[in-house]
Formats: sequence, structure tokens, C-alpha cells
Amino acid sequence: MSEWFFVRRGLANGVMNAGTAVGGLVLPLILPSIIQSNGTQITLRYLAVAVFASLSVTLPFIRPRLPEDRIRSLAVGSGARWIANQSFWLILVVTTLQGFAYFLPILYLPTFAKDMNMNEGQASLALALLNGSSVVSRISLGQLSDIFNPWLLTTFTLTGTSVFTFVLWGGVTTNVATLSIYAVIFGALAGGFSSLWTGFVRPIAKDDPISATTMLGMLMLSRGLGNVLSTPVSSALLTGSALNYVQSGFQHGSRWTRLIVYTGAMFAGAAMVGLVGWKRERGMSSVLLHRTS
Repeated sequence: MSEWFFVRRGLANGVMNAGTAVGGLVLPLILPSIIQSNGTQITLRYLAVAVFASLSVTLPFIRPRLPEDRIRSLAVGSGARWIANQSFWLILVVTTLQGFAYFLPILYLPTFAKDMNMNEGQASLALALLNGSSVVSRISLGQLSDIFNPWLLTTFTLTGTSVFTFVLWGGVTTNVATLSIYAVIFGALAGGFSSLWTGFVRPIAKDDPISATTMLGMLMLSRGLGNVLSTPVSSALLTGSALNYVQSGFQHGSRWTRLIVYTGAMFAGAAMVGLVGWKRERGMSSVLLHRTS
């Protein structure tokens, strides 16, 4: 992608990431009926065939823009200067912390809805709304990263996600309407975070597609690490008997309190690191402006 787009690279990254959320928008609405009709094993086979068929059709069209000898010449001269860049390591920490929390509402909102005596359709609706708002968020934040400072966007979205997790998921959510509102807000704020990555990578990698691709791969790895490790952490936090009826996430005796606090705290921690990165970049910009004046 870094070979094909430069000026609107953030928008291109956002459109690409939005494709993954489209699947999350459609599948929760159609999978329950398919599973009910055919069973889990047959449904998984259908999904495997669909993924294989779609990849077989699209992969031949994914080609590099630069000739191979041009890419090699760039790689020899550039090295791995990004390793010593402090901004990259800060965004890597932010991505890891965000990854430890981002997938938990996606994973557990349907279960939370069932604990509130909502039916399966209402639980699936909340998840579909979350992914639907993520589609818009990923495109919008990707485009905004081409215009505004990505550190500012990161701090704003992560702080908002933390606040709304505590207020809405923990305190206000009592029915399907308020749960749906939280799902939409969560998808809008947290769903587009990965679309901001190109805004961080571009000034570090400059015109080197090898470094840009490597850094994006590192960010994906750190987020995947959070995704994998957050599962046993969340399972440990949810241990304990469930109440017959949950009125809110912070209800006394609810098994959801610790998970909601953990999720909000991880987003808050990521926002604090993002604020450090923003202040650091502003300080560096002020120094450069002073030197040139």
C-alpha cells in the first residue's frame, strides 16, 4: 500500500481496514440462522470455502508498483533507522495496550446482553452496530490522519473510549437501547484506531516502502499479541457465578465489573501514552521552528 499511495495513504488504509469491519457487520446477522439450520461444523465449512474463493479471486490483482530492483536499492540505503525512533516505540506501546482491551467488548457484548435477559437477535444487533460504526470510523479516521496530527486523534479517541466504557457500559447500560448506543460509540471511537497507523509510519519511513511495511507489520503483531493474551486475562476476570439477571455492568455482585474496569483502564493507559507522544512531537516541532526562525 505504501508504494501506491502517498498523499492520501491514511484514507487508503482506512478503506482497506473498513473491509474487515464489513464482515463483522454482516456475519452476526446471518450466522445465527445458518448455524441453526446446518449446525456449527457445516457453517464453518461454508465460511472456509467463502474465504478461500474470495482470496483466490482477489490475490492475483495485488501487485507492487515499484520494480523489484528499485525496492532492493531502497532497502540497501535505508537500513532500519526506524528502530531508533522513539515515536515508533511509543505508538507500539499504545497499540499493544489498545489491543489488550479492544477485542473484549466485541467478544463479550453478546454474552453481556444475554445476562441482561436480551434475546439472541438483540445481542447480534449490538455487535452488528458496533462493526457498522467501525466501518465509518476506519474510513473517517484514515482520512483525518492525512490532515491532522495522528497523536491528537489517538489521544482523543482513546480517552473517549475509556470514558464511555466506564459511563455507558458500566453504569448506564440497562436495556437494548443503551447497549446499542454504547456499541455504536465504541465502534466509532475505537474501531478506527488501526487506520491511524499510516499517519505515524509515514514521517518515520518517509519514501521507503520497506520500512513502512515493516513498521506496519510490527504494529499488527503487537495488536495481535494483545488480542491473544487478553483472552485468558478476561476469562480470569469473569470467574464467578453469574447473577440470574444483570441490571448494569457495575451492579453489586456482577461478574462484569472487573472486566469493564480493566477495559476502561487499558484504554486510559493507552491514551496517557498517546498524550506523551503528542506532547513530545509538539516539543520537537517547537524546537525545529525556533531553530529555523
